[in-house]
Amino acid sequence: MPARDAEPFPRAVLDVLATAADRPVFEHGSRAVTGAELLDLVARIATGLRRAGLGPGDGIALRLGVNPEAFATVLAAHAVGGRVLGVRPGLTDDQVRHLLDLDIAAVVTESDGLTVDALSRTRATGPPVCAGRPGDVARLLHTSGSTGEPKACAQTYAAMTAAWTARPDAWPPAVRELASRLDRYLVFGTLSSQVMFEYAVLALAAGGTVVVAEQPALPDAITRHRASASVVTVPRLAKLVAAQRRDPADLSSLRALLVSGSPLTADRHREALDVLGPVVFHGYGQTETGTISLATPADPPGTVGVPPASVRVEVRDADGTPVPAGVDGELFVRTPAQAEGYWADPERSAEVFTGGWVRTRDLGRLDAAGHLTLTGRTRDVVIVNATPHYAGPIERAIAEHPDVAEAYVVAVPDEDTGEAVHAFVVPTGGRSPDPAALREWVAARLGAACAPTRVTPIAAPPLAPSGKPDKRLLSHSPT
Repeated sequence: MPARDAEPFPRAVLDVLATAADRPVFEHGSRAVTGAELLDLVARIATGLRRAGLGPGDGIALRLGVNPEAFATVLAAHAVGGRVLGVRPGLTDDQVRHLLDLDIAAVVTESDGLTVDALSRTRATGPPVCAGRPGDVARLLHTSGSTGEPKACAQTYAAMTAAWTARPDAWPPAVRELASRLDRYLVFGTLSSQVMFEYAVLALAAGGTVVVAEQPALPDAITRHRASASVVTVPRLAKLVAAQRRDPADLSSLRALLVSGSPLTADRHREALDVLGPVVFHGYGQTETGTISLATPADPPGTVGVPPASVRVEVRDADGTPVPAGVDGELFVRTPAQAEGYWADPERSAEVFTGGWVRTRDLGRLDAAGHLTLTGRTRDVVIVNATPHYAGPIERAIAEHPDVAEAYVVAVPDEDTGEAVHAFVVPTGGRSPDPAALREWVAARLGAACAPTRVTPIAAPPLAPSGKPDKRLLSHSPT
């Protein structure tokens, strides 16, 4: 067992809880949980996991909600050295089965089998000890599953320990600025979300309180909880801005809105700053890399800030050669906490993790001052609620319907989800398929997020000079 000062993740987080002592660190409804209480909960759950025979290298899947017990269970599963997989809501049964087949030794839930309640009633044998081995995989962060089988990004204990989130001495300037505003940080949805969990840790390390929002609609959740910070997608930001223009709510407590999931245009960025004030932080990162860059309210609108010194970003042309400032190219990055690859998927790992770099498949440019601007994607995806869904599997699923001969999927803007699926279909025998039936067909196979919100019959797709279908023309065609 390593000495305490050499223990890996989550030692830094547990030390934050110990320092917090009697200070409330989690608020859930009328209940406030102190640092000491949360630390004791971690110790009891970790003891329960060990008594269940779980330890270093064992796969532990978590199917939990958003509450102090769920947060403590994440930390406890890491304390015993497990390979932690958070299963987020909204996946199909087949996708869940696929994830639970990834060498999982135990599943922790709130209602069946190995439950959080039973684990938390275990008598702790002492303070939690962090038993993770540096080279072991600490967690699997799964992607959307649009390919039918979600990819699981494998992050080691060494990488999680190197992350700056729980270590104020390692915070880059933009993160330090954000941390100073996380007095009351709203969490909602799922702690399996990398963004939601990481910034909860950041809030605790900054001396703030994590506040659970059972009803996360904005601006109501901000005013009800007197929140100082929250995560928001671009569409939700646009709705909040419109609501404030129409009928301003009291947002005097708000100090930071972390915009995540898709790029902000410069115009929308400026409008948000004008209406909401200097509270907009625009983050850029990936499941494979963690945070890459973060714009503060003082950074130029439309950028995602300057990548910190601990992160390397190269903009490369199609031949893989770095390009000068101001020139667009594909972004390759290296971060201290990046994944080492996709679990049990060497072929796809080799496509993305190359020579110590992560190929983001995003397009962007760096200006002379180092500000990063995102300009597009090399991937053919639709990003629904900040989660990428690949177009190919959706097209194949639609084309399997008996009324469809061919299918072509493009992303369209959506006020609720950021982007949505628009399907152009060549009908079988000239009979147009029922859009509602197609939505049910796709949802049953790939999940509701992949179901097309629009279906447009076409006689044939437009062709590029190569003779291949040109979906870019579909994207700009009238509907």
